[in-house]
Amino acid sequence: MFFCRYSPLLLLVLFFSACNKKEQQLQQVMALQQMSDLATVEYVVTKIIKASDNKTWYKIGDRKILMSCKATLTAGIDLSSIKRENINIEGKNITLILPHSKMMAVNIKPEDIVEEYESIDVLRQPFTGKERNALAIQAENQVKASIAELGILQTAETNAALFVNSFLHHLGYEKIVIQFGNVLNTKN
Repeated sequence: MFFCRYSPLLLLVLFFSACNKKEQQLQQVMALQQMSDLATVEYVVTKIIKASDNKTWYKIGDRKILMSCKATLTAGIDLSSIKRENINIEGKNITLILPHSKMMAVNIKPEDIVEEYESIDVLRQPFTGKERNALAIQAENQVKASIAELGILQTAETNAALFVNSFLHHLGYEKIVIQFGNVLNTKN
């Protein structure tokens, strides 16, 4: 019979080198945090704004306006919120929980609000700057309300998963599982 005795020092060195490698892997993945807000999708949406107040009984004549408004919507994920609990590494396999996507910006530049048509009868006053601003705010609110039906947040998550998958693949991981949510439930 052959007995092999490992010295406690050798076991301690093996343990710390394994822990050190795991910590290095974890630090490489945690480097994603430094990217902070990762914008993964940008949509440009045009909203038509139409107003008419010819139904007012005490005003004589019609007054109509048609404006177009171009909005740029940017969505992505906040990588700075990744925590160690969101990462599970087992050899060349990794599971990573990313935060859900969010809207990062809804940008409407003043020069992107264009009057397309205006019709004012002789006895009526033109639309004021205040009325035009109110119409632009209404358009912005309608654009924000349409975010869910545009699917921009789902596209942002899909693109983020592709980016992070490529990043992790370059780090040497073979099986990569990316999920979106809060905290990874692991059994330790």
